[in-house]
Amino acid sequence: MTQPLLLLDVDGPLNPYAAKPHRRPDGYRTHRVKPASWVARFPRRPAEHVRPLRLWINPDHGPQLLSLPFELVWATTWMDEANTWIGPLLGLPRLPWIAWPELHREDPDGLHWKTRHLVARAAGRPFVWVDDELGPQDTEWIAAHHPGDAATFRIDPRVGLREDDFATLRAWAASLDEPDEPDEP
Repeated sequence: MTQPLLLLDVDGPLNPYAAKPHRRPDGYRTHRVKPASWVARFPRRPAEHVRPLRLWINPDHGPQLLSLPFELVWATTWMDEANTWIGPLLGLPRLPWIAWPELHREDPDGLHWKTRHLVARAAGRPFVWVDDELGPQDTEWIAAHHPGDAATFRIDPRVGLREDDFATLRAWAASLDEPDEPDEP
């Protein structure tokens, strides 16, 4: 059986960017990076004058992610840059990533701009989407439009992924292997 997908956002789940600015969460390390997409946000400044982006990354998350029974996929605006800037900090191998046709596009139904693309990428495979921005409307839409098992898992961007979250993900994947209860007559 093919493993379910773990569609993983970076900012929020792995980088708790909304934590108090001068209080790095326990277990996290500070990194300053200048990915090309970050520098491109400041087209009038030479790259050397663009301040680096601060990341808080917990190196323990890499082994924990790799121990999960999922195929990991970057589902982040970092796209392939996650393989350059985030994966190495976590000890992750190069992962597949989703190329967004448009970033932050308003959806006519009020869905998160990633929702429809994630369902298309999953192509019927079971998946969990881990993000800090998804809402109940996304969960409902996925349930109505994705033929396979799927779950949304909202992470508080002030704290990032925690030990309990890894246990929840593991339990969800294990539940896919459980036989369905027969209906009572």
